[in-house]
Amino acid sequence: MEVVNALGRRKAAVARIFVSEGTGKIVINKRDLEVYFPNPILQYIVKQPLNTLGAAEKYDIKVNLDGGGVKGQAEALRLAIARALVKINPEDKVALRAEGFMTRDAREVERKKPGRPKARRRFQFSKR
Repeated sequence: MEVVNALGRRKAAVARIFVSEGTGKIVINKRDLEVYFPNPILQYIVKQPLNTLGAAEKYDIKVNLDGGGVKGQAEALRLAIARALVKINPEDKVALRAEGFMTRDAREVERKKPGRPKARRRFQFSKR
């Protein structure tokens, strides 16, 4: 199997991944998964597509992660892994789609408007 690449995005985070056959090692920005995401919940989020297909020990994944916060990065990586698995085996798309891993979450932060403290919040009204 040659190297398969994929891209995942979530909020401001972008994950570019390269998947090859191996032993299940995930390297993110030249650091191990457990070092980059010490929180076990985020590790679980990243591994969800692999665990769904039972392919956790089949592939080595090299990741370039950029932008956003830790949760957004973990979810961007989850999408990228799901897309790469579908490139490898298109029949897996049905199972991953049913779990919701193939859907790009398009929600972005709304911009701050002028004359307001936040995007929609207004300053407190004072009658006098």
